[in-house]
Parts: sequence; structure tokens; C-alpha cells
Amino acid sequence: MLAAESRKKSYVDPKRQEIDFQIRDMVFLRVSPMKGMKRFGKKGKLSQRFIGPFEILERIGQVGYRLAKTPALAAVHDVFHVLMLQKYVSDSSHILSYEALEL
Repeated sequence: MLAAESRKKSYVDPKRQEIDFQIRDMVFLRVSPMKGMKRFGKKGKLSQRFIGPFEILERIGQVGYRLAKTPALAAVHDVFHVLMLQKYVSDSSHILSYEALEL
């Protein structure tokens, strides 16, 4: 029994990573659709996988984080598990410039 446990542990450990965020970090919130379930008013294969970015306000325990939400998400609880979050890395090339068109 111990040999089987140690073998399984040796397979899982290289893939395991510690996810840790700091207060004031910006993160995306995972809202990928679950089968037959409608989340945040979206349903289907082409709906958004992540929304945000949101700011982390505080850490709750070892795996919970409280986020600063928008008023549109007022009905959703504000504490999320670490696996529901993805780090937001800001990049100035992601910002689209808006130019007015004359018709």
C-alpha cells in the first residue's frame, strides 16, 4: 500500500505548483461554462472563459481570495478559490487604439 502511494506521489509532484497571489495583484476570474449550466448570463461554447481583471483585496485562508468586483457581479459572492483565478500580466501592446472614422 505504501509503495503504491509513493509511486502515485512521484507522478503527481512534478506537475504540482504552488499558486500564490499578493494583495493588490490583478487577476482574471475563470467563468468557463460547465455542461448544462449558465454562468454570469452566458451559455455555450463561445462564451467567455475569463473575465476581468479584478484586484485582490485580501487573502482568506490558504486558498481563498477576496476580489474587488464590478456592480454587474453584485449577485456573485466575492471570495474565490485560487484555482478560479489566473494572473493578469499587463502589456501595453494589448491596448487597442481607437481612431474615429469619417463617413
